Amino acid sequence: MSQSALARRIGVDRSTVSQLLGSQTARLPNAQIVGECAAALGVSADWLLGLTALQEQAADLMASAMTITEAPRALVDEQIFAWHQEAAGYKIRHVPAGLPDMLKTDAMLRWEYTPELGRTTEQAIGASQDRLNWMRQAQSDFEIAIPLHEIASFARAEGYYRGLSAALRVQQIDRMLELHRQLYPAVRITLFDARRLYSAPITIFGPLLAVIYLGRNYLAFRDVERVQALTRHFNLLVREADVPDNALPGHLTSLRKAIR
Repeated sequence: MSQSALARRIGVDRSTVSQLLGSQTARLPNAQIVGECAAALGVSADWLLGLTALQEQAADLMASAMTITEAPRALVDEQIFAWHQEAAGYKIRHVPAGLPDMLKTDAMLRWEYTPELGRTTEQAIGASQDRLNWMRQAQSDFEIAIPLHEIASFARAEGYYRGLSAALRVQQIDRMLELHRQLYPAVRITLFDARRLYSAPITIFGPLLAVIYLGRNYLAFRDVERVQALTRHFNLLVREADVPDNALPGHLTSLRKAIR
């Protein structure tokens, strides 16, 4: 943009713009002129004043730092998979909304998703297995924190899990025990008491991204402060866990024995 064009856009004389840009006769602009120039040029006022290396305006920075993405209720969630791929090599921290899909048996997935997915459930189960295989090779550690009451409700077939047969529940616990033997310590699962420490469903993809699950949408943050804040929250869940990762097999075995 020429100096004359900028002057017209912000409503000042060309000589004013020349004085602002001149190396010999530089003058300090007032706040209104700074704001008008920033708006006309599509940059931030702080960048114009040399206070930051980021050219983007505050609204654009916020838009990139926080996004809302649709969260389909399905086993194949391309957005989540893309985030996992982006964070390959970093630790993934996860508080699931229920039992983690990647730990479920095919029978458990059918029970949970067939009412909504119908005939596409089998295809989705195959894709879920592909995701688990990818996770085994991704060189990312996974740390999962699950509320104690979620596991207890599942084992007793209460609440959300009402109607789940004893055979299916036993099979599911055996699956979790087997995966623990295969994947530990690359995958670590702790159980926390939600009466003392509550957590919404979240996933933290290393230092890059933190995502809160809202049900129909994901609320994703990329700014460093929010990612670090949610990471500290997750670390507290692990630190205060009632069942640490190395005690998980014993806890699951006790729940299995109580199933009738």
